[in-house]
Amino acid sequence: MSHRRRGLSLVALAGMLGLALSTPAGAEPHDAGRDISRDISRDTLAADDGWAAADGGTTGGSTADAAHVFTVRDRSELVRALDGGSDTPKIIRIAGTIDANTADDGGKLDCDDYATGGYELRKYLTAYDPRGWGSARPSGPQEEARQASAAKQAERIELPVGSHTTIVGLKGAVIKGASLQLRGSDHVIIRNLELRDAYDCFPVWQPNTGGLGDWKTAYDNIWLRGATHVWIDHVTISDQGHPDEDEPTYFGRNHLRHDGLLDITNASDLVTVSWSRFADHDKGLLIGNGDTATGDRGKLRVTLHHNQFENVVQRAPRVRFGQVHLYNNRYVVPADAHDYRYSLGISTESAVYAENNAFTTPGHIEVADLVKSWNGTALHQTGTLFNGYPVDLLAIHNAYNSGSERDLTADVGWTPTLHQKIDSAVRADREVARGAGAGRLR
Repeated sequence: MSHRRRGLSLVALAGMLGLALSTPAGAEPHDAGRDISRDISRDTLAADDGWAAADGGTTGGSTADAAHVFTVRDRSELVRALDGGSDTPKIIRIAGTIDANTADDGGKLDCDDYATGGYELRKYLTAYDPRGWGSARPSGPQEEARQASAAKQAERIELPVGSHTTIVGLKGAVIKGASLQLRGSDHVIIRNLELRDAYDCFPVWQPNTGGLGDWKTAYDNIWLRGATHVWIDHVTISDQGHPDEDEPTYFGRNHLRHDGLLDITNASDLVTVSWSRFADHDKGLLIGNGDTATGDRGKLRVTLHHNQFENVVQRAPRVRFGQVHLYNNRYVVPADAHDYRYSLGISTESAVYAENNAFTTPGHIEVADLVKSWNGTALHQTGTLFNGYPVDLLAIHNAYNSGSERDLTADVGWTPTLHQKIDSAVRADREVARGAGAGRLR
């Protein structure tokens, strides 16, 4: 096994070449100036569009009767339409901007409104400063107050999405501050919607994480737990409003406020994520949340295609156990991204089949930085572009890994059959740049 070398040149790389919606009265047609007259809210997933097309496909709330088709404009209306995560077929159209941090009377809520039991960040920091507290897990009055405060916020911003539900955005639709929770749900479609800033007011200090301790946050913008037959399409997900990089440092660690943009865990299965934009975030997309979660074996079958990962530090995605088809995606690392860690995380028993993905990075990011492995053994990749040059991610990872990572093989034990036309990475890079995300559905 070779040790990693910095400054990999293009000459060295050359030797590794892998040669419309129904809208409220008075609203304009959606989608960036395009006049779309059809109602996408009753769309179902195409028969060949990724893993979510397996076993009968994904139909969402397409069979909803007229009494269960809603256009919602605020949190209270959204909560009523979701009906506690019921399995009644329903279609929910999002109009305008809905803020989950809103009281029942419509008033805006902030972190102070959730704080209870005497919780104060200043007191919390004093109580659990590692210089006095040590490396034990926080306990006592301030941790109890933090937990009670966190529970108040969770009750407000965690929104359950039940089976047979379609959520679509009208023109410019945004849900901010919320965590959409798909727990045990079957047949869910989320399309043409911007989700932003699932902000945790009360992160917990974990002294033993990563050796130096770290702050752990609670909310993903979308979290699938035991969910099946899910199609997420033309969504935009980001931290817009409260980027973690603007947060202060406590105990030598950034006081993080966001968890994942999209997490697919707890034996979720048959998921397609397409034409979506993940942006300006640390931990992007997690598939499988534990190395010992052996119940995930045979599950976590996910297709990711025509998505853009822009300024995502890590997990784009990180995979455990799942059979993941990753094709025609676009990765953009900005020039000032000095905290970039990796894009593709190959973890325990994962089987990632990557085809024709394009990466654009600044000069200080090398091909060998794109893939990181923890207990993973395999990665199938073809057609990868790196700053316009074809590369073999597998060969480069094995040649230049850090020595703490094992070499990967190309045999992932399966070959995708459920997919639409796979374009070249050059074409996909261009098409995704102009077509991915909310408001760009054609």
